[in-house]
Parts: sequence; C-alpha cells; structure tokens
Amino acid sequence: MEELVEIVKECKQADQAVNLLYKYTKNTENIEKAVAFTIEKHTGQYRKSGEEYVIHPLLVCVFVAYLGGDEATIIAGLLHDVVEDTCCSNEEIKAMFGEEVGHLVDGLTKIMKIRDVELIPSSSNERLVASALTFRKMLIASIRDVRVLVVKLCDRLHNMLTLEALDAMKQKRISEETLVVYAPIAHRLGISSIKNLLEDLSFYYVMPNEYGKIDSYIKEHGQQLQLRLNHFISKIQHLMLKEGFIESDFTIQKRIKHYYSIYLKMQRKGVSIEEILDLLAIRILVRTPIDCYRALGIIHQHFNPLISRFKDYVAIPKENGYQTIHTTVFDDKSIVESQIRTYDMNKTAEYGVAAHWKYKSGGLNPKLDWLNDLNEQNDDVENIEDFYALAKDNLYSEDIAVFSPKGDIFTLPRSATVLDFAYEVHTEVGTYADEAYVNKQKVPLLTELKNGDIVKVVTCKEPKYRCSWVNSVKTGKARSAIQANCRQKIKEINHKAAIKILSYVFSAPELRIVSWLESEILTKKIFKATYDSIYLQEIVNILKEHAHHDTLLFPLLKKDRYKIKKQKFENIVIYSNHNIANVYFDYCCHPKRGDDIVGFKRGNDVFVHHKLCERAASLMESNEEPMVFSKWTREAPDRYKLIVSLENKKGSLAAFLLYLAKMQINLVTIELGKAEDEGHADYFEMIIELPDKNIDSIRANLKGKYRVIQLVSVNDAYKSEK
Repeated sequence: MEELVEIVKECKQADQAVNLLYKYTKNTENIEKAVAFTIEKHTGQYRKSGEEYVIHPLLVCVFVAYLGGDEATIIAGLLHDVVEDTCCSNEEIKAMFGEEVGHLVDGLTKIMKIRDVELIPSSSNERLVASALTFRKMLIASIRDVRVLVVKLCDRLHNMLTLEALDAMKQKRISEETLVVYAPIAHRLGISSIKNLLEDLSFYYVMPNEYGKIDSYIKEHGQQLQLRLNHFISKIQHLMLKEGFIESDFTIQKRIKHYYSIYLKMQRKGVSIEEILDLLAIRILVRTPIDCYRALGIIHQHFNPLISRFKDYVAIPKENGYQTIHTTVFDDKSIVESQIRTYDMNKTAEYGVAAHWKYKSGGLNPKLDWLNDLNEQNDDVENIEDFYALAKDNLYSEDIAVFSPKGDIFTLPRSATVLDFAYEVHTEVGTYADEAYVNKQKVPLLTELKNGDIVKVVTCKEPKYRCSWVNSVKTGKARSAIQANCRQKIKEINHKAAIKILSYVFSAPELRIVSWLESEILTKKIFKATYDSIYLQEIVNILKEHAHHDTLLFPLLKKDRYKIKKQKFENIVIYSNHNIANVYFDYCCHPKRGDDIVGFKRGNDVFVHHKLCERAASLMESNEEPMVFSKWTREAPDRYKLIVSLENKKGSLAAFLLYLAKMQINLVTIELGKAEDEGHADYFEMIIELPDKNIDSIRANLKGKYRVIQLVSVNDAYKSEK
C-alpha cells in the first residue's frame, strides 16, 4: 500500500489517473462508461490545489480497486461525488448503471460530508455533534452494505494525502475528524493498511510537535535500527533453514512501528521513545498455520522471550479477522517484536473485510455483528453525543479474549469488567446478573478481566438496574442496556410517583386520582408531572374540577387550596400546595446534583431520596409518607477548589470540616496531599460548594484561622481568584 500511496501522490493529471486505475482493474464496458460520465460531470470543477476535480474520484477508485473492489463498488466510487456536486440525480445513476450501483451511491451521499464551511473549532460542542452525526450516518448507511464504508475510507485517504492545499485550521479539523471517525472504522474492519496511513497522516497535522520529535528520532537512528533488524533477520533465516524450512516456504519482512502507534504507546505507558520495547519488528510469513507454531518454536528456542508480551491471535482471532502470533524477544542488546502469520492471514490483516473481495479463500472473515449492535443501540440512545461515545467505545479499543465455562470465546475491550462480559453473553444475563466467578474464584461484578480469564455469571430472578454503574462498564452494549433499563424503570417510578403527588395535593385516595386521570385521558403522560412543574400545575387545574365536584357539600373550602406554590431551599425546589419547613437528604442514598430524585413529606419537612433508592421504593409501596414534587435548583452552588495546610495532629481534619459545616459550606471531594515536612503539616485539596456569593467573607474567615494555600473558582475558565 505504501508504494501505491507514493504513486498516487505524484499523479496530477486525469489521464494518468485513468491509466493507473486500469492497472488495478479490468476496463469493462460499464467502468469505461462510468469513467467517461464522471469526467464529463466534473468538467470545469477544480480542487483547492488547482488540480482538476475529477482526479480525486479516479484516484479514490485506484484505492478501491487495489483493495479488490468489484465492478459495482468501483463505479460507485467513481460516482460518489457526482450526485452531491453536480446536477445528476440518483435516479439517473440507477437508470444508467443499475440498482446495485444506485444503492451504493445513495449510501455514500447520505453520509454527511464535512464541508470547509462546516469546520468548527475543536473546543465547540457543535463540533462534537457534527462528528457524531458523521459517525452515525456512516455506520447506519453501511448496515445494508459494508462496501459503502470501504469506499468512504478510500475517499478519506485520498483527501488526507492532498491536505496541504488547505489552511492550517482546516487541516487540523479534518485530521481530528479522521482520527476519531475514519481510523477507528478502518480498525474495526481490519484494514490495517488504511488505518495506519490515516493515523500517521492525521498525527502529522494534529500534533506536529510530537510527530516531529518521533520523526527526528527515527531519522537520526534509522540506519542503526535497520542494521539491527537486518542482523536479527539474518539469524532467523539461518535458523529456519537449519530447522527444515526451505527458502520458498517463508518470507521475512521488517518494519519500524508507525508513528502514531509509537506516540500512543508513549502516552499509555508513560515512557520515552527509547523505552518502547516493540519499536523494531519483523514479520514472518509462512504457508500453513502449523508452520506458524514451528517458526515460533525456533524463535523461542534460540532467543529469550518476554512471556508477558506473548499473544496468540491464530488460536484466538480478533473479531476483525486478525490472526497473528506476537512474541517479543531479546537479541543481544536489542528487543525485537516478531509477528508470525500465514500468507492468507497477512492478506486479511492488510485488507480486512476487503480481503474477501480480492482473495476468494484463506483467512477469517471479520465479524460485522457490531454494526447491527450499534444500529440497535442507536434506537435506544436519546442523544447523538451518547451514541457517539458508545460507537467509539465499540470501535476502537484493544481487545482481550475471555472464555465461558463451556469454552466459548468472547472478545471484549481491555479493562472490560465481568458485567461487560455478562451483557456480551446476552442482555438478560447482564440485567439479571447476581454473582460472578473468575477462574473459579468469587469476585465482584465490576472486577476487571484479563486475557484468558474463564468467567461464570450466576443470575437471579429479579432484574438489577445498577444505574450508578453506567460509567464503570466499558462496552457500549453494557452501557446502552443499563441506560435503557434505568430509563424504563425511572419512567415506571415517575408514573407511580405522579399519582402519589396528586393524591397528596387533593387529599384524595390514589384510586380516585387514577379514575379522574382516566376520564381526562391523561394516564399515559402523567409521569411528566414528577419533573415538569408547569405540567403538574396544568394537571392540577384540570383535575380540580373533579375535586370541587366531589366536595360540593363543603362550600366553605377555599377555591385556591389547589394552587401549587414554589418553595425554594438551598439545593432543592419543592412545588406543593402544602407548606414545607425544611428539606433534608435522607441517610440511605446520598443523591448527587443532577440525579433523579423524589421527595417524601414527614411532618412539615421533606426528605429527598434518589429515585432508584430501595428505601424510597419501600416508602412508595407502604404509603407511610405522602410525596411532593421535588427537583434540584436550576443554578448549582458555586464550586471552589480549596487547598489548605493542616497541622498533623489527631482531630485537626475533623475540626476543620466542622468549621466548614458551621459556615454552611458543602464538601464535595477531598484528597490528601503530601506532607510539607515529616510530622508537621499535611496538604488537603478539596472541592467545596458555597451557600452564597460572599466568597470574600468566607476567604477572610478561613485565612484568619487556617493556612489557605489556594482558593479558586472551578467555574472560572482561567482559574483566577475572585
């Protein structure tokens, strides 16, 4: 692929591009017609570089043809911009080239193209939405035909190769888009040749300084690195020939890790480039799977392996079809990664899903179940940003393989938990999961799994919602299922709570409230009355006619007794026709700002619970305490970061926290820092919420009694003191 990329970069004329295309595909009648049609439709159009526009679709199709695209795919690649950029319609395409081509072109044009004018600064939330929309449209368009994705990847590859014609801001924005949208999809489709190119091309524009440092190191040490590789390869060749291989049975390739992969490893491990163990690598290609293990035996017999870095993806392939044995060994003063695979496995690794168009046998076909999984999750996820997060989790993560007790293999992202495994087995297994065993040892459900673990999940009869665990699981499937289950459960709770709130407003039995709602055909939407105060008042206004009708014998009752009053407290707002003295958070669930909450009236006070609190559920069932409408205040209290030095003696922290409580300051988080001097003082860093805006008086009170190192607003973008 690298050689073809260099040829494509030098191709500046339309006739050169046509000749290059015919080098990789047969010039059938339909392809010749499509080439002529594309040239005609793009006549007079030019790219920012000044080149004829038609060169772009022609060279995109060179990549498509190189990957083994069939006639319909190549024609669709030629026409992928015709509908969008010219007066041609999709109906015209179908009439000229058939339904199959029309379907592929339609899929390509439905994917939103990131136009120059739509490029928004990286920091903008709009940019996230734009990326998410691109992601979703690409994936959904490809559900019916994965060839759409392959053409789109080739399109993006050529765009990245010609990015120098744009200004710096646009170069960076398109490169960011490529890193977070296109490279992950290439990875999941198993097309490593395109994934690596897209990553390195994007890395050059997104992080030029980091790219430059790695590039300088590789160029400075390139000759030395190549000599080491050549020396190691000579040893391997000699040993393999000595052990019975013949020269025609194997090929040894050498490589230096690609730049973006080096950068990611440096960040992930916190090491310098000199400390990257697999910077040098060879790849041994053999004819049969058994030869892979013969070659592995030869290497391990003569070089000391790093056992922790051994991976056998031949026995346990990745979901994208990737099969290779990885082992890292010591060679004199060097450490070299050796990859061993068959020629067929190599084709699958380089071409991924496209390998099965170009080569009719060999290798594993990448599993595309993830496309259907994402499509199902798309139906459940409420906003586009959440879908984007789920998709990225599903698409781009290092994999581990774990086993069920029966020996079934499940591929999960690194850091996945037992609960992720449960949802991977089946959504119901995750929802009803109760106990877990890893390698026959009982463990918590959020235990992180390791490669090769044997996992057993025991289910129970009742579903477990575990809404607070949603950020602890790693797979999009688990997160999506937990969110969907919790939304449904909260909707059921809202329905029940709304009736109880209305029951207390009207001092009427719940069955009577239900009867009134049914007569007004309001039952299905009544759940909104637990979180929408305006809707609650509207419902009360409708139902009070029923209440007045039932209380005609008591004309002295006030007509406004059902007016809902807003009663504001420190963090909570109560809407009720009854007076409330105070609001407290009950001891059992400690809801955080933003959590779904419910309020129960006890005497003249309201006690707030998390909506999914078990005690709240039992209170709702028992009818011991009436319910009132409760929600968080719209404005969150100002948050500040406080760093304070306290004397290192018994009770000093407790005394300080008591002092904060007396000033009505809420402690959100606290972290112990390092001691200033052994046995003298400790630093504590905490996030606090202030009850009012008078930060100056609070600062004065604190500094008068304690050594305050820092007190800054976390809401201030510049973290300046106020």
